[in-house]
Amino acid sequence: MSASREKRSAGLLLFRRTDHGLEVLLGHMGGPFFAKRDAGAWTVPKGEYEPDEPAWDAARREFREELGLPPPDGAAVPLGEIRQTGGKIVTAWAIEADLDPAAVVPGTFRMEWPPRSGRTQEFPELDRVEWLAVERAREVVVKAQAAFLDRLAEHSA
Repeated sequence: MSASREKRSAGLLLFRRTDHGLEVLLGHMGGPFFAKRDAGAWTVPKGEYEPDEPAWDAARREFREELGLPPPDGAAVPLGEIRQTGGKIVTAWAIEADLDPAAVVPGTFRMEWPPRSGRTQEFPELDRVEWLAVERAREVVVKAQAAFLDRLAEHSA
């Protein structure tokens, strides 16, 4: 696949400092494939964008689409890029902010379910959003995205 045709996503990783240490806001991927999974089913709120859209703009737009809330203001810490197992390149920024997970109104997607049934159902992009300690987040986040947690920890040290 040529570089211009690679799928790219951009997202914002919110973090906060608590008495128990650093916490990050992750979303559990919605839909039937992830319903009973924990490890590898959590992600930075993110989404795909086209090559002509700046990644930063896409990250802010996708935050709003995925969580139904405006992206927070604040200094953005560039966390760079990672390549996920499927080949998608993800770019992320961290922003120190607080957010009430109960305020999230997730975006939705439609897919045929059950497979080959001819029926289309709607599912939330993220079925829940939680603040997780970095150590716990590392256990459940999409494997390649753990690099973002490492980079954030280095920045926050």
